[in-house]
Formats: sequence, C-alpha cells, structure tokens
Amino acid sequence: MKIYADRLPTAVRQLITDLLVVAWVYGAIRGALWLHDLVQQLAVPGQKLEGAGSGLADNLAEAGGKVDRVPLVGDELTAPFERAATAARSLAEAGRDQQELVGQLALALSVAALVFPLGLVFFGWLPLRVRWMRRAGSAAKLAAVPAGRDLLALRALATQPLGRLTSIAPDVAEAWRAGDDATIDALATLELRHLGLRPTH
Repeated sequence: MKIYADRLPTAVRQLITDLLVVAWVYGAIRGALWLHDLVQQLAVPGQKLEGAGSGLADNLAEAGGKVDRVPLVGDELTAPFERAATAARSLAEAGRDQQELVGQLALALSVAALVFPLGLVFFGWLPLRVRWMRRAGSAAKLAAVPAGRDLLALRALATQPLGRLTSIAPDVAEAWRAGDDATIDALATLELRHLGLRPTH
C-alpha cells in the first residue's frame, strides 16, 4: 500500500487529502448537529411542563376573576385561586428553566464534539497544507528563471531517491556539476513534480 501511495503524483495525493479533510469536517459538523438535536429532546418534558403550568395559571386567574365579582365574599374566595395561579406560574417557570438548561447543555456538548476533529484540521493538516503551498509557490518562482532551475536541480540531488536520480543519468551529480542543461532540466522537473507542479516546458 505504501509503494502504491508513493507512486501517486503529489497533486493527486493533495487532492485526495483535501477531499478527505472536507469529508472529515462535514462528518464532524453533522455529528455535532445530531448530538445537539438528540440532547434537545430532553427539553420536551420542560416544554410540556411550561405549557401545562401556563394554561393552568390562565384558567385559575380567569376563574378567580369571575369569583371576585361575587358580592360580599368575592375577595375571600379569590385568594385561593390567586395562590393556585401563582403556583402554576412557578411550574411554568421551572419548565422554561429546564429548557434553557438543556439548550445550554446541547450547545456545550456539540461544541465539545467539534473541538477534537476541527483541532486536527486546524493544527495538524492546515499548517502542513500552508507550508506545502509556500514551498510550491517558491518553486514555481524559481522555475521561471535559469538560476532558479539550478537551485531546483540541486535540491533534487539532495532530497530525491537515488533510483530516480540515476534514472536521469548514471553519474547525475557529475553531469550537474558540469552544467549539463538536459540534466539540470530533468532534475528541476523531478523536483517540481515532487511538489505537485507541472513543469513549464
């Protein structure tokens, strides 16, 4: 498997890696949203409690208002309804508090679920990708000038596998020292392809 991966062009490897990173980020976000929705289901009892408490408080307040119109004893009969309505409003408030707590928990868990996968992307893959882009950009600028191609050839001599170097010339180092244009171009091309760049000629 490693031999096959080494034979893939750098540009293809970069594209595959980029697609995998995009899929990784998409999967992490989808997973965090799923977790958020799952935890949010815990807020359903709070919603029902709020609805029941608010409805009961409204009904008791309405009943108390009607009782208050009874002559002479209206005030005495209204007090129990008011206390009951107050208790019902407390239930509704408890339901709202429970929903708010669940919402905060759902947000915290979903953010926590994103920290690790996004951390790998931003602190692992992204610096490597930026470094490769800078190296490729510098190599492209060097390839545009004759002296730059000499530097690319020298870098290829220092970093490329021996099998690739000897495929250019049996004594590739001597040919480079002699200033052989074909050897220099071949070495520069080898280095450019290693960086995922297409040679200019």
